[in-house]
Amino acid sequence: MTAPDHQPTTSNKATTAEVAREIAVEQAHVDVVYAELAKAKLRAGLVETDGLARGRTDRTGDVRDEELTGLFERDALVFNAARRRSTLDTQFEGLVFGRLDLDHALSRDGADSDRETRYIGRLGVRDDDYEPLVVDWRAPAAAAFYRATPVEPMDVLRRRVLRCKGPDVVGVEDDLMVAEAPDDLVIVGDGALLAALTRSRGAQMRDIVATIQRHQDEAIRASARGITEITGGPGTGKTVVALHRAAYLLYSDRRRFENGGILVVGPSSAYTAYIERVLPSLGEESVTLRSLGDVVDGVTAVRLDSPQVAAVKGSLRVRRLLSRAAADSPPGAPTQFRAFVNGKAVRVDTPALDRIRAQVLRGHQRNLASKAVRAQLAEAAWNTVREGDRNEFMDHFEDHLEVDAFLERWWPQVDPREVLLWLADPDLATRHGRGVLTAEESVAFAASMRDALESGTWSVADAALVDDLAARMGPVQEGPVEEREFYEIEELDDVSQFGVAEVRATRQSGAGSANGSSRIALTDPRDRLLQGRIDGPGEYAHVLVDEAQDLSPMQWRMLGRRGRYSSWTVVGDAAQASWPDAQESGRAREEAFGTQERRLFHMDTNYRNAREIFDYAATVVKAQVPDADIPQAVRETGAHPVDLTVAGSNWAAVATEAVEALLGEVEGSIAVIAPERHRAALAAVGELGERVVVIDPMSTKGLEYDATVVVDPDAITEESPGGVRVLYVALTRAAHRMTVLRPA
Repeated sequence: MTAPDHQPTTSNKATTAEVAREIAVEQAHVDVVYAELAKAKLRAGLVETDGLARGRTDRTGDVRDEELTGLFERDALVFNAARRRSTLDTQFEGLVFGRLDLDHALSRDGADSDRETRYIGRLGVRDDDYEPLVVDWRAPAAAAFYRATPVEPMDVLRRRVLRCKGPDVVGVEDDLMVAEAPDDLVIVGDGALLAALTRSRGAQMRDIVATIQRHQDEAIRASARGITEITGGPGTGKTVVALHRAAYLLYSDRRRFENGGILVVGPSSAYTAYIERVLPSLGEESVTLRSLGDVVDGVTAVRLDSPQVAAVKGSLRVRRLLSRAAADSPPGAPTQFRAFVNGKAVRVDTPALDRIRAQVLRGHQRNLASKAVRAQLAEAAWNTVREGDRNEFMDHFEDHLEVDAFLERWWPQVDPREVLLWLADPDLATRHGRGVLTAEESVAFAASMRDALESGTWSVADAALVDDLAARMGPVQEGPVEEREFYEIEELDDVSQFGVAEVRATRQSGAGSANGSSRIALTDPRDRLLQGRIDGPGEYAHVLVDEAQDLSPMQWRMLGRRGRYSSWTVVGDAAQASWPDAQESGRAREEAFGTQERRLFHMDTNYRNAREIFDYAATVVKAQVPDADIPQAVRETGAHPVDLTVAGSNWAAVATEAVEALLGEVEGSIAVIAPERHRAALAAVGELGERVVVIDPMSTKGLEYDATVVVDPDAITEESPGGVRVLYVALTRAAHRMTVLRPA
């Protein structure tokens, strides 16, 4: 069994009076820190005031160069002072959380004692003489706080964790790093890690900055270059280690990562809500946090497709379907061009139009090809006439109103989301999917897009499809449509395919705008699907991906577009995978990473689950996944999981009884994890209190609770894309208590 790096100390327990004295000593230092913090806030306020005073002038009219310089200085001072004051004003959960008692003589055999006390915190603080009162946890001087062990003490005698409530010290926990404590060192408690593991869980993840273990610290402080992969089973702290790594990267190379940006991607909106306070609690607010359904600007998705449809949308073969749809004419577009140009009858039939389309799309993105397609159409039109002066014909064609009207319908600016919605037509989906999808898959794909139209919501898998289409088609080009004066409108009396009234109506209704064309009156659900704008993918200096084992190949391509020049931190566990084809996903993942150097960190200690709960879960997954990565749980409670049988359809009553029992046993959060078939019946269970939530198995990924009620494990396995692997996730969410409900 792999034990924690810092072994709990159980001997030489301090008396109550000694504990009180130790707390008083730490409180005195913390008071000094907060006093210095108050002075720092005052200094920041004075700098901000000075900045606001700069660049002021009573003059009006043109601004002189020296005044522009004053304005620039003012803005820089105000910005930096405001940011500093915001940092200082942040209410940290324990600004000072650690203390190291060091004796540097430990590494110098025979030398006299050389003692030092060093305090560790979320923020570096110095006194008026610039002496450190608190060392930032990410600084090299703080590394010993996380890396010292009894085997390799790194000059550390005692490692102390301070538990604070605001500015007040309410407790301390010590770890002794030497065989015997010096007489003047009091050892308090049974170890900081054990104390932290027994705390109740809340609605949001807490940072572990005070209890990071040595192997976790090595992953956090790994090189910023290349690919850093963090693997391990449930409860091993992979997620929180990765988030602390993001904070460390910002500290170690702020210019690069703050300017370039860090993108953190998680599996669900429930996950992002759960982790959103971790980085701010570490003093970092500049990270972009997205769920997989929110990665693409203009798409917000929480709805999940059925496993069968999700498998189609996530596979790389769907790219052929999208490619064909992106190259097709909009539904209802004209199939031939007819007009009188310069007194000549012009007719371009369907085969010629198809050739123009294919030729243009070989070298252009669709939305960026308007000029090219107009030129090709003009050439095709001239080839049907070949009489008179060619240049004169081309000039008239360029300014022809009916050409505008035709192109606005045949080659409009098309939002990539609109193309995806075209595939709600089963005939169109079947035609484009021929040879790529089975007939049943094409029909199911079309049905999923009709679900989107009816509900006004995208599915999580749709986001990657929209991104693929956007990369193919280019951004929608916006701008005012040039209005023609009356005298510019040619051949009003010509008999043609479009009338002037229809042309004007088309323009006024906004053809060629960001939502495609005006041929369809938008309903409310469609409006919700098409709100906002799809732009090109933003690129980041670093991409952090959690629950990476669940990403489909299409989702890896979506992230790869945002991480072309990025370093990566990737977190996952194959035994918890919900994506069925690991090989296809692996190929897409490698393409996203490119040829960068790789490093692997493996976490093998389960800090979340009581051993009784994890042994239950491990037995379930090993029966079908014998090579699952099974970590070792380090904590026992004596409370084994409870199995209850539900007779008939009495799920709500039994679940209510189970939750009410757990409310009396744990102080923190309780989740009822239920498959789709039971969630409607269990909705009322979620009203038992603010500590209780009813949630689907997939949305629990990355989350943890004090207690869980897992409903109908066989149904979870049957409904989930990953089968028993997703059930394994559900069975490893509880820290202290778990109840399992099964049908009779």
